[in-house]
Amino acid sequence: MKNVSLFLFLFFLVARAGAQVSQNPSSSSGVSQARSTQANSASHHVELGVVRSFQASPGGVEIRAENGLLRITAIEDSIIRVRATREAQFLNRHSYAVLPAAGQAPQNPPKVSVSETADAVELATAALRVRVARADSTISILSADGTQLCRDVAPLAWNGPEFTVARYMPEDEHYFGLGDKAGSLDHRNQAFTMWNSDVYGWQESTDPLYKSIPFLLALRHGVSYGMLFDNTYRQHWQFGKGAPDEYSFGAEGGDLDYYFIYGPTPKRVVEAYTALVGRTPLPPLWSLGFQQSRYSYYPESRAREIVNTYRQKKLPLDVIYLDIDYQRENRPFTVDPQKFPNFAGMVHDFLSQGVRTVLITDLHIKQERGYAPYDSGEAGDFFVKNPDGSDYVGVVWPGKSVFPDFTRKAARDWWGSLYKQFVDDGVAGFWNDMNEPAIFERADKTMPLDVVDRVEEPGEPPRITDQREIHNVFGMLNSEATHDGLLKLRPNLRPFVLTRATYAGGERYAASWTGDNSSTWNHMRISVPMLENLGISGLPLIGDDIGGFAGSPQPDLLTKWIELGSFNPIDRDHTTKGSANQEPWVHGPAHEAVRKRYIEERYRLMPYIYTSLEETTRDGLPLMRPLFLEYPDQEDLLGGDGKDSEYLFGRDLLIAPEPYEFVQDYPVALPKGSLWYDYWTGKQFAAQEVQIKPALDTLPVFVRGGAIIPRQPLVQSTSEMPRGPLELRVYPDRTCAGSLYMDDGVSFNYLKGDYLRVNYTCEGYEDALRVKISPQEGSYKPWFNQIQAVIYGVKQQPQKVELNGNPIPGSSYNQKEQKMTVTFANPSQGAELRISCSATQQPSVCFSLGHE
Repeated sequence: MKNVSLFLFLFFLVARAGAQVSQNPSSSSGVSQARSTQANSASHHVELGVVRSFQASPGGVEIRAENGLLRITAIEDSIIRVRATREAQFLNRHSYAVLPAAGQAPQNPPKVSVSETADAVELATAALRVRVARADSTISILSADGTQLCRDVAPLAWNGPEFTVARYMPEDEHYFGLGDKAGSLDHRNQAFTMWNSDVYGWQESTDPLYKSIPFLLALRHGVSYGMLFDNTYRQHWQFGKGAPDEYSFGAEGGDLDYYFIYGPTPKRVVEAYTALVGRTPLPPLWSLGFQQSRYSYYPESRAREIVNTYRQKKLPLDVIYLDIDYQRENRPFTVDPQKFPNFAGMVHDFLSQGVRTVLITDLHIKQERGYAPYDSGEAGDFFVKNPDGSDYVGVVWPGKSVFPDFTRKAARDWWGSLYKQFVDDGVAGFWNDMNEPAIFERADKTMPLDVVDRVEEPGEPPRITDQREIHNVFGMLNSEATHDGLLKLRPNLRPFVLTRATYAGGERYAASWTGDNSSTWNHMRISVPMLENLGISGLPLIGDDIGGFAGSPQPDLLTKWIELGSFNPIDRDHTTKGSANQEPWVHGPAHEAVRKRYIEERYRLMPYIYTSLEETTRDGLPLMRPLFLEYPDQEDLLGGDGKDSEYLFGRDLLIAPEPYEFVQDYPVALPKGSLWYDYWTGKQFAAQEVQIKPALDTLPVFVRGGAIIPRQPLVQSTSEMPRGPLELRVYPDRTCAGSLYMDDGVSFNYLKGDYLRVNYTCEGYEDALRVKISPQEGSYKPWFNQIQAVIYGVKQQPQKVELNGNPIPGSSYNQKEQKMTVTFANPSQGAELRISCSATQQPSVCFSLGHE
């Protein structure tokens, strides 16, 4: 180690003495110095206290209280940042969650007024009012009309480095988000810890899990607010567990720093939150296809057998995963030549079959000279340290291993460069597992808290800290290093990274999943609220291990889970070593036929799925979303009584799996205000509740009236060009809307205009329907030359079918299914399709529509 590094670690060891560390503004080197130890201060209870003075600051107000500072800044009219510290001044702190531009005081701040009364200091914007009580610095936040949104019920209090904020919890307020928390969709009457953890075989009551995403969304009577608590230390949240009318949040170190986001709708909250932390980039199209994985497919002949069987059985497949057994003695970035004698040839053969290969690359580097990643990492001094300056060594899959210090930009760059050979071999994507980080032979299953990280971010002074602060962002920094490395190696190809652990904002770099679940009916059931809350928390590219990881699913369970997975953002079948085979063809031809039909349906829906995700990259709204996101005023949809199982897939498809193992009929609540159609039959529903009789081969799916859904002919992978017309399914109501987005699916050429976007609308009447197709936007040439419009809910044979005023020959009408099919040339310049059921002045009812 260089002398200067040794000096820093010796200094850190003496000053720290087992304590937390924080940046010291008086340190000329910018290196952190220690705070007082937790042991000496754990019983020292300090409250922020009375307001001593205040002064206006850019976009806000800074308050000097009895025992600290409070700063309130308006980022936008509806976004307020609240910071508090016991230090003499606020420190410039790097945020791993908030985009740099979003977290700073805006160049053109919203208009803010600061005033005072005998009891409070108040900051007001056009949308919000923030009151700070003079007596104890408690905060109340109100809308501009004076409606209380939230209020503290106790002063901000520290116990040593730990602090807690306690708020009033109305009995009819509901709480969502917080990442991958097991259990119900609504977090009322639950308590959680934010501490990324390796929890094999977790259950419904297990907490913490793999990710720390401290974003909360609250909803009460249709009015919503959100809060990002941007603190990377171990956090604690509880909702009515300490007191029935209080919820609280806090952390074991760092400063209070949160962003309050006012909707008033939940969609607006999620949009604003994701703008703050960054949205997922457009993924490669192939990552939305069906994915097959297990721990592990080896040797090479077995992996080839799996892909060949998919193709022989004409089962669509886009991705095969290789778990750690492809490696030489579990060393990342190696290939075992005995198990995979023609590894690169296999990868290219799979590509020729339309199948991409995704490799696991865990972050532990075996401590062994002669192993290239270790040698180069040691030469660059890229590994995390013990307090004495030596490399921290932990036991994981390869044995004694060291770990990259991803808080250093240079270490992230080095990590990214390790993918070069795999990229040259044609590997398409990478899977960062075990990055909580997970460590064997320790009771806490992770690194000791005093493992040292040397934070070096461009444009910021370096500093030293430890795993107390960094643990929860370690996985996200791992996926950032992988993502950015792939961008450097393949600048015009979209990276695909799958990560198990992450933090708020991690969607900028990777997709994720719910970790090592179990092969039980209950785990399939709770996957729905977990994936919904992850989506609300900013992670739209998410999934679970279809069929369950731990154990072997019953045949019926695997069938139902494959059905459900077809309507998840990431659709990956994965299981553990030693479990039964879990590919779609196991359990016989009857089960295989059902599973195949649902996988095929996902591919037919790919235009809708891809279009919806492209919208997500622009508005942050998740593909898999709870009903209240679209219908916040309908409180009967908020969950409970089996409603946790219902969700929306995009804006227009409602998925209603049976809440428990199918043994009896169950009700499905359909949101008010729209007609609904059965996706499989086209049957129209006006009722707001439908009784479902469970069947092994049917997953209930409903379509919102007014939807226009694009579909394509069946393909065996997304790399295959569909043959035939684009199908537009029109589900009439008074008004309709839909869209289509396409590009090449792999490159960034869409950023240069090489894409296609078309918008569809309609106007519905009892005797007529007008469907408008916008001119195509963008230069991308689609695969289709024709459009086949399928209109549902047509009560009788129409008298006129015209495109731009000209009759269309060859249309067909199915009285039994009450649908009409019209095929015409793709109108790239736009068109209007008109269907009329009245041949005379006397109206003839052709469509049953919703209320005006």
